[in-house]
Amino acid sequence: MRESLEERLYRENITIASINRRVLAYAIDDIIISVLFMLVYWDFIARASNVGVEATLNAISGLFWQIALMKVVYHTFFIWYYAATPGKMLCKIVCIDTIMLSRPSLSSSFIRACVRILSETLFYIGFLWAFGNSQRQTWQDKLAKTVVCNAY
Repeated sequence: MRESLEERLYRENITIASINRRVLAYAIDDIIISVLFMLVYWDFIARASNVGVEATLNAISGLFWQIALMKVVYHTFFIWYYAATPGKMLCKIVCIDTIMLSRPSLSSSFIRACVRILSETLFYIGFLWAFGNSQRQTWQDKLAKTVVCNAY
């Protein structure tokens, strides 16, 4: 008989992270990414802002793929290497693999980061998924076979 995820987490004394901590970690990570993005593209955005508001909005909209790539690299690296992004570290939560209950692999981290971007572009529907299950798994958690827990 195979143990359920909840049973394995209980046996290992691992608790699921609260939605509030996850939201706070998400906000911190988005602020970090936004600051990094502004530092990298400051000159480009400043030149567009000299032309007008519409030109600035068009310039930023044209950088969607760069923002998406930056987010994927950021989330993939930190989840793979540390099992947590800086936002998660500050909130004392980690992302673990549901099979081995350890750091996710590089491929799982990449899948998680890509599905996260997809969920963001679809009005955060994938994030709402966390409200409907006891492990509070979002789309990216389900597809990458991960779960976000309190740091131990």
